[in-house]
Amino acid sequence: MQLAISVDPRGAATLQSQVAEQLRSLIESGRLKPGASIPTSRDLGRQLAVSRNTITGAYDALISQGYLYTEPAVGTFVSRLLPEAMLRVEADIRRARSGALYPALNFPLPYTGRGATGLHRPVRPGTVIDFAFGRSAARFFPEKAWRRIINTCLGGAAERITQYSDPGGIPELRQLITSYLGPARGMVVSAEQVILTAGFQQGIDLAAHLFAGTNRSVVMEAPTNRGAAFLFETYGSRIIPVPVDQHGIDVERLPEERVKLIYVTPSHQFPIGVTMTLHRRLALLEWAARCGAYVLEIDHDADFRYDGSPLPSLQSLDRHGCVIYVNSFSRSIGPGLGIGYIVVPRDLIKPAITIKSLMANELPWLEQVALAQFVRDGSWETHVKRMRRTCELRRNALVAALRTHLPGAMHSGAEAGTHLFVTLPPGSPPAAKVQEAAKKLGVGVYCLADSPAWFYEHLEGHQRSLLMGYAHLGEDQIYQGIELLGRALAS
Repeated sequence: MQLAISVDPRGAATLQSQVAEQLRSLIESGRLKPGASIPTSRDLGRQLAVSRNTITGAYDALISQGYLYTEPAVGTFVSRLLPEAMLRVEADIRRARSGALYPALNFPLPYTGRGATGLHRPVRPGTVIDFAFGRSAARFFPEKAWRRIINTCLGGAAERITQYSDPGGIPELRQLITSYLGPARGMVVSAEQVILTAGFQQGIDLAAHLFAGTNRSVVMEAPTNRGAAFLFETYGSRIIPVPVDQHGIDVERLPEERVKLIYVTPSHQFPIGVTMTLHRRLALLEWAARCGAYVLEIDHDADFRYDGSPLPSLQSLDRHGCVIYVNSFSRSIGPGLGIGYIVVPRDLIKPAITIKSLMANELPWLEQVALAQFVRDGSWETHVKRMRRTCELRRNALVAALRTHLPGAMHSGAEAGTHLFVTLPPGSPPAAKVQEAAKKLGVGVYCLADSPAWFYEHLEGHQRSLLMGYAHLGEDQIYQGIELLGRALAS
């Protein structure tokens, strides 16, 4: 980019001063916006036929005055907060403190929570092999079949895009979901009980709308999904953590006080990965019926079980009408699709649909009809089978690599899902330090504090634990990544 400035070698001011003054004028007038990129000193020197040192001196002067800033190896930019703006802010602060500005300032602050959910994780610069949780294997997605289906569905665009649809979702897709849940999860439900959502989080949000609230208690596994925990806190709920052991949530430690909701992940506990035993499932349902609590069953890894048959879902065992079931196509297809679903007991159909219509009147129709066609013609089932086999091979590679390069490390969650919960060998440094050491070698691994899991401060024993996703990594990448992780641990 060339700048509209010029210099006069015969002028009274030095060339450096002329360049600095004209640049300052462009910035103050708004012709160069905050954050705008400035030409390199070599390019501007060539444009003005002056030495590079002259331009560098002008830039340094404007940087010292607060008009420009540099990012090493990137470039020079216009400051986002200019000196004049900073002076105005300081004047406003002085006036506010004196009571001259906003004398009755008492606006409520929005809820900021404990932090982000951690699900969106940009790829870190320098990361070559990233064991991030929640990513799908992009190269196995049937893009040609999906593109063909999208083109076919676009034939009805004019009719569908100009009207509102059922807030519960298109009936055809809801019916197809019930046909899947019967044989796969043992659930006998009607299409009216199925409500489509924008992924898992909106399904959890719908349940929170119904049952969470100020001074209401929500029981959650510990550790658990921080996105769900933080969401319940936004409603003013009090979280009651109940520890998880190798058999799932410890039902003997469930509170006797009346609670409205209990959040569980029985098929593949997140993040530890254990499966809740049938005995505990039945005991949990009895406790919920006795306490008058609804059970929020999150079944995020239902399509990825590698060893043995899955146990029946809690919803299929429910005889009291107290289980709300949540699932999504995020694992089998990808989180970018943004379609999940919630299955509610019959007496909750009307209030749930009402709340859903207030939260979001509908989902985009194109993704719904395309997904319905994808399921109906068998493409989805074929894709899931292929993904399950691929993920099983990658699970095997990760387990074998851990045995070879991290002897003494323990893991759980290998029976299902797309991640392992890895505990480093005794005597290892804290997982956070190992994470930083691995990062320097180009490997992304994540301790609980830097993952989507919520680690309760009082729960001890997981300072050496890592959450490792593998669905998106090839077997060679997995072996190489664990070998480098072993080096990081040794260092």
